[in-house]
Amino acid sequence: MAAAAEGVLATRRDEPTRDDAAVETAEEAKEPAEADITELCRDMFSKMATYLTGELTATSEDYKLLENMNKLTSLKYLEMKDIAINISRNLKDLNQKYAGLQPYLDQINVIEEQVAALEQAAYKLDAYSKKLEAKYKKLEKR
Repeated sequence: MAAAAEGVLATRRDEPTRDDAAVETAEEAKEPAEADITELCRDMFSKMATYLTGELTATSEDYKLLENMNKLTSLKYLEMKDIAINISRNLKDLNQKYAGLQPYLDQINVIEEQVAALEQAAYKLDAYSKKLEAKYKKLEKR
């Protein structure tokens, strides 16, 4: 690395110098001592390991949460299935009971029609008796 830096510096020395105020001059980068680099690398790798461990733990926890949610959803669907089966069974029972009551309901409808016809006959009889009474009173006055 030091050789590459010297090569770059040597190349830059060969370039013509410019006196423009807009061009800044670069200073030579000084490398820290070897012990400092090693310590910094260890520190970086330690922190990177901590970071990656945290990321993987968070991802793992997310998957555990999804797994628990899926299990709860599955249980809810099983409960809903049982409820639907019970409703279906009760509906079949009600339909059977209704079918058993149907002849009686038909009889009630027939009786209702007969009562309505009897009521009409009673109104006609009442109207006829009033007419008859009016005729009798008319004849009686003569």
